[in-house]
Amino acid sequence: MLDERVSAVTGSTRRGLSKVAVVYEELRNAIVQLELAPGARIDKPALCARLGVSRQPLAEAVARLADERLVKIEPQKGTFVTRIRMGDVAEANFVRRSLETATVEAIAPEADADLVQQLKRIVDRQEAALTADDIDEFYRLDLRFHRALQDALAMPRVAETIETARAQLERVRRLLLPYARRATDTVAEHQTIIAALAVHDPEAAKAAMAAHLDTGIAELRDFASRRPELFEA
Repeated sequence: MLDERVSAVTGSTRRGLSKVAVVYEELRNAIVQLELAPGARIDKPALCARLGVSRQPLAEAVARLADERLVKIEPQKGTFVTRIRMGDVAEANFVRRSLETATVEAIAPEADADLVQQLKRIVDRQEAALTADDIDEFYRLDLRFHRALQDALAMPRVAETIETARAQLERVRRLLLPYARRATDTVAEHQTIIAALAVHDPEAAKAAMAAHLDTGIAELRDFASRRPELFEA
């Protein structure tokens, strides 16, 4: 929770990261991980006190989040976590799908045994987390799976673009993961991606990643029809 992050902010600034960067990351994580729910009002004085920062770094961090459409600043009213806009999700998914399918297509011909084993270990741990009903750990491992693919591509700007698009999508995925079907399907989809990489088949890897990302969007649309208070047109 946010009030447990004070030591993280202090430690990070001691390691040379700016307070703006640290506050931005902490707030962004809280929004993406739904600690701050869609529609929630951001209490700036309370956050400054909890994180041990002045209003200036918080204001700069909030401005960055507004650029990413994760918060909305309403003059005379306050700053609010945006509700999830289906248009933003569709746009972000288009960017992520384009880049992540291209990523696995590019790395498949030379995917080595070390990468395949690394991905298998991550998925094995995902299955263990699912058995233990530990959704937070499952989610962290899911991020690690996709980052391992980006690391294998070794194109930092591509990874940064995916990360920016991911912000809108990850709130959605956090909403869906507690449902057993989505988490179970995620494991199976990851295994299909690994299998394609293991045999160095770029077309199969690309198709598997596309199916993985498309399934999540289809399930989101169904979820949005049942929980309209979290979404806006």
